[in-house]
Amino acid sequence: MFSMKTLVALIAVLMYALVILFQNKKVLFTTGAAVLVVIIATFFPGQIFPLPQDVVALEGWFPQRIYALYHSLFEIINWNVIMIYLGSMIIASLFIYSKVPVKIADKIVNRSRNTCIAMVAILAMTGIISIFVENVATVLVMAPIGLALCSKLKTNPTFFMMGLAVMSNLEGTATLVGDPPSMIFASYAGYSFNDFFFYSDKPSIFFIIQAGMVAGCVFFYFFFAKNRKNKVLVESEKVISWVPFVCLLLMIFGLAGVSFVNTRFEYLSGTLVLSIGILSLLWFKLFQKKTNAETAKVVKELDWETIFFLLGIFVVIGAIKETGLLNDLADLLVNVTGGSKVAGFFVILFISVIVSGFVDNVPYIIAMLPVAGGMAAQIGINSELFMFALLVGSCLGGNLTPFGASANIVAMGILKKENYPMKFSGWLKIGVPFTLITTAAASALLWFIWA
Repeated sequence: MFSMKTLVALIAVLMYALVILFQNKKVLFTTGAAVLVVIIATFFPGQIFPLPQDVVALEGWFPQRIYALYHSLFEIINWNVIMIYLGSMIIASLFIYSKVPVKIADKIVNRSRNTCIAMVAILAMTGIISIFVENVATVLVMAPIGLALCSKLKTNPTFFMMGLAVMSNLEGTATLVGDPPSMIFASYAGYSFNDFFFYSDKPSIFFIIQAGMVAGCVFFYFFFAKNRKNKVLVESEKVISWVPFVCLLLMIFGLAGVSFVNTRFEYLSGTLVLSIGILSLLWFKLFQKKTNAETAKVVKELDWETIFFLLGIFVVIGAIKETGLLNDLADLLVNVTGGSKVAGFFVILFISVIVSGFVDNVPYIIAMLPVAGGMAAQIGINSELFMFALLVGSCLGGNLTPFGASANIVAMGILKKENYPMKFSGWLKIGVPFTLITTAAASALLWFIWA
């Protein structure tokens, strides 16, 4: 018998297929799928989104039919995540404008003993910046430094540019504001900013990712070892203003402080970050004496595509969850792994790496977090083991291929513009070993702490 659960599953499968096939139109497909789900839920109240008793008790057809739209807009879509992402993007954009990251990078290069150490230090710095700044923006601000360094060395910048992309992807998972998957995880698991560092008196995901970071730095040290005898000096950039850096620190310490505040207001962290972002934008307009057009350009160049992509995905995955499909998938995976903790851990890790090497990890994370949590509950183990494995695999797996993450695509675009076009096979020379080494290091520490 054809059920509403089957219909929702078909809509989701079609949406995912179209997103994979036509990446440049993914917002159109996720938005279309979300609208379709809401329309169906409106005409068939209670069959996709279960109706609360107070709505059922209301007389007339209107309350029950309008509930699908209300539920989608105000209960399924996580506006706290949206506000955190939007506010942090504004702060990150102005942080890049300030030239503070470039100034720090110049000092690192000039103070390093040799170029090999300088290159690894720049890659490590790229990862650190990416903890708080969106990955694509991090690559864009660090790319000129890498290109200038390689030019002075008279060496091909290909692998160094790849390094910038993969290191930024790696560290984006480490904190609440690093990347959308971390924000989504925090929302699902109820994690505060501080919980990313320690949770239940144990080292949390931040330190697990740092194990991958150390392994990645060692990998690149040996990869660039031929440059150990060279040293290059670069001309230091002048900082435009330290205000955006202060705003970044306010966001970090503000989120840390909010973690200790007990309140029923669920949008507190999002309101904080967005408020700091708006204030920093006002500083840009008023104190930097920018025109309306220049200020509007900063807003226009934010990653609006990801925001609208998230809105659609939240609704579709919400429908999948509330029809019971995610519980069915959890049951299936538990049966496949025989209820084994070891098998479940490696299945989640392996699938996440492979899928994220080819597919955007945002919809995958949203769909799979309840599955990982459900599997852990059925097996009777700590849910962090499987959910952290999901985060590690899906975020580090994006380094596997040139189109596994937006930062990779940007790095390839820069290389093409510099007349160093890269083939798929060329990316794999760094992507595959880097992904395997960093994932192995991070997952080993994860298992040691949480198993």
